[in-house]
Amino acid sequence: MRLKAYIWGIRSITLISFLAVGAIVYFVDPTSSGIIGAALFYLAIFFSLAGAFNLFLLGMRRRFIGDELAAENVGISFRQGTLLSILVIGILVLQSYRLLIWWDALLVLGGVFLAEVFFLSRS
Repeated sequence: MRLKAYIWGIRSITLISFLAVGAIVYFVDPTSSGIIGAALFYLAIFFSLAGAFNLFLLGMRRRFIGDELAAENVGISFRQGTLLSILVIGILVLQSYRLLIWWDALLVLGGVFLAEVFFLSRS
């Protein structure tokens, strides 16, 4: 798949995910929907952030290392975008349960960092 086709696909999926977040915020009552409403909200936020981070990281790679090398590193951008989105979702979940303290956020960051180090050591 060409890089432009990949970017357009991720853009469209990210736009749909942001529209889904807006629809969930507008139509779903968080007090009456329970765990399903919260899960849908976090899932939509996850996909929209993963797409946005993926596009941002891929754009940075295209700017600094060129289109050809960026096309070879699409998987790295996807993985890092997903891990950054997991970081944000972890912090949001901790905040929703009123458990977020700065050292808890550092523990989530450390877990994401260890996952990235694991993936880097395997390649």
